[in-house]
Amino acid sequence: MVKMAERLTFGTAIVDWQERINVERLRRERAEKARAVLRARGVPAILAARPENTRYLTGLRGPEFQPQLWYVLFFAESEPIVFHHAGWIRFYPPEAPWIKDWRLARAWLSSGPGPEAADEEAKKFADGVHQALVERKVDKEQLAVVGFDGRAQRALADQGVKTIDGWPLMLDATKTKTVDEISCLKMAFAITDASWYAAWEKLRPGARDTDASEAAKAAAWAAGADEVPAMHFRTGPTSFDRAYERTGRILNHGDLAYASFCSLGYLGYKTCYYRTFSVGREPDAKTKDWYRRLVERLDNVIGAIKPGATTRDAARHFAPASTWGYKDEAELLTLEIGHGIGLHAYGYPIINRQWSLDHPQTFEAGMTIAIEGREGEPGIGGVRLEDAVVVTQSGAELVDHWPRDEILVAPRT
Repeated sequence: MVKMAERLTFGTAIVDWQERINVERLRRERAEKARAVLRARGVPAILAARPENTRYLTGLRGPEFQPQLWYVLFFAESEPIVFHHAGWIRFYPPEAPWIKDWRLARAWLSSGPGPEAADEEAKKFADGVHQALVERKVDKEQLAVVGFDGRAQRALADQGVKTIDGWPLMLDATKTKTVDEISCLKMAFAITDASWYAAWEKLRPGARDTDASEAAKAAAWAAGADEVPAMHFRTGPTSFDRAYERTGRILNHGDLAYASFCSLGYLGYKTCYYRTFSVGREPDAKTKDWYRRLVERLDNVIGAIKPGATTRDAARHFAPASTWGYKDEAELLTLEIGHGIGLHAYGYPIINRQWSLDHPQTFEAGMTIAIEGREGEPGIGGVRLEDAVVVTQSGAELVDHWPRDEILVAPRT
């Protein structure tokens, strides 16, 4: 039987009488981990875009409706420089006093203004980055870069900046979580349980799959989520092997319905969380057998996760693609998998038969991992389950608490 992690003893509110999520410590310890990786790799700075990187390095938010609207120049031995977007650059500095150096970001809106204008703007971007490197006296050294397009990379090269891939550095920095990061994830999963409950009440014959999604989203906002995704369902014949979603399909008596409540966020930390319901009646014997096999498989994967073991040890418990008549393990990519979660949904480590058997990664205490799988029959339906664990010195412990050992009948009675 899988072991449950300790539950939180507090809610989302700020109080003065109890130690809860300490956001100052959260920011400080993330920055310390990132600096440690830069020092270990001999890299003096990293230039980062994308919210999972910029938030980790600085604790800041920004506009994400276009890529590269804002970015961070983070140093191993000095304070970061934040290049922020129009509007935000005027409003944000007094609200984030831990950042001392703010500058205007340059962006070319995915080259929408045309190649000549985009090249001109990219040159201004590279000039600004290079000037900052000169000021910090690291312009002759390598710069790690993550989250930027080819035009940005070329502009930096034209300016004489020597770049390396920064994504492995960010993956390394974020692979284990601090106590506050783990609490953020526990809070995100606790909030999501309010969504499961709302959906459980809404799933009934004659309702639409989107009705349950809307109820789940409203419940997440009410419970304290600060990011709420589509919360979509797959139902009946679309539930195996993961067809399209958000169809507005009308539920029939006896349908199987599962949801991917993924990317629901609390302080940026995101869930990846699947559960299955049976609409209107107890699941039949075939469905119960599917679900029994699925739970056993994921339990075995989770049981193999412990410090010093490898993803190969865990991946052996996933069934091969041939089990379902597939010829290539890639046909199960993101279907039968374990993946690191946090600010980023697919960090270190990855557990699957496609890669882990030949390229194992070592488990470490403090890793947080989602483990998912499914069973079913094409055209008939299927079941899915996804759990999240934190790796402790004694093994993996579940951080999600919605019932997982059997399929619940919906609607709730």
